[in-house]
Amino acid sequence: QVQLVESGGGLVQPGGSLRLRCRTSGFIFSLNAMEWYRQAPGKEREVVAQISTLNVVNYAYDVKGRFIISRDNTLNTVYLQMNSLKPEDTAVYYCHRAGSEYWGQGTQVTVSS
Repeated sequence: QVQLVESGGGLVQPGGSLRLRCRTSGFIFSLNAMEWYRQAPGKEREVVAQISTLNVVNYAYDVKGRFIISRDNTLNTVYLQMNSLKPEDTAVYYCHRAGSEYWGQGTQVTVSS
């Protein structure tokens, strides 16, 4: 049974940082690219960052230079380090196994003073 469980969201002030974590199970993690998406109220879900099996990374334009995606194949976990957070980063963040129908339940990130 494939599972993706996000954690690490919360309320943070503008300029602050958060580290999201997605623990996975039920598939061979090291053989799969992983992605972080987000969905803000009233908007479509959008990709934020991607990491390949060889640790090649890609970022959405508006998070480049602020967010860092990484993975630990020994823990079957993918991370999203979010720095210099802005109010417009407020959204539910989802972990996704690339190319599959498997998603986590999401974790809320709210950036507000």
